[in-house]
Amino acid sequence: MTCTGHFRDVMSKVATLVWADDHAAQLVEFAISLPLLVVFVVGIFDFSGAYTLKQKLTNVAETAARTAASDPSGDLVSPSTPQPASVLDAYDLIHNYLTANNMRDCGITPTGSPVGLTWTFTGNAGGCPPGGLTIVINRGYYFDSTAATTPTTNCSTPTLAGQTAVVATCVSISYAYAWQFGRAASLLGRTIILPNTINASAIVMNEH
Repeated sequence: MTCTGHFRDVMSKVATLVWADDHAAQLVEFAISLPLLVVFVVGIFDFSGAYTLKQKLTNVAETAARTAASDPSGDLVSPSTPQPASVLDAYDLIHNYLTANNMRDCGITPTGSPVGLTWTFTGNAGGCPPGGLTIVINRGYYFDSTAATTPTTNCSTPTLAGQTAVVATCVSISYAYAWQFGRAASLLGRTIILPNTINASAIVMNEH
């Protein structure tokens, strides 16, 4: 066998060994799949957190609306203070719920003048993410008695076209939520814009 033939055989064996070794392929596969794995894991935690927050806000909004709706409405005719007792009952319930569950209250305070029978309280301090906290309480919310209605985030009364209206209390809560999914998606070269608040609202018919 000539030197050239021997060298060719050696190189052939080396090439066979290199191609047979799949360690390099595994590293390449891992490098490709890692960003996808990160996005997948972050998405699970992020959307689970948003869903949990949505459920909490919905529950407390329903409880606050039920509490205010069961209070006498006499203080709404000529309130001696900008915040009638029924409105403060709903506000305090929400504020105490946030505190009890170690959630930031964003420095919110029960101050401000109403617009009609709608009170809006906002807070953007206390280390809250952009969006802060907004609580809207409308003690004079009207809705159609024969059709389902979904309140808006500002609890504004929908347009009624001659239907029989029911007077109710609407409570809406907008709470800041700092998403991480958008940053994770940037690993894949994607730009995702998500809302900076989670919103929940509830309507309960006034009892008095």
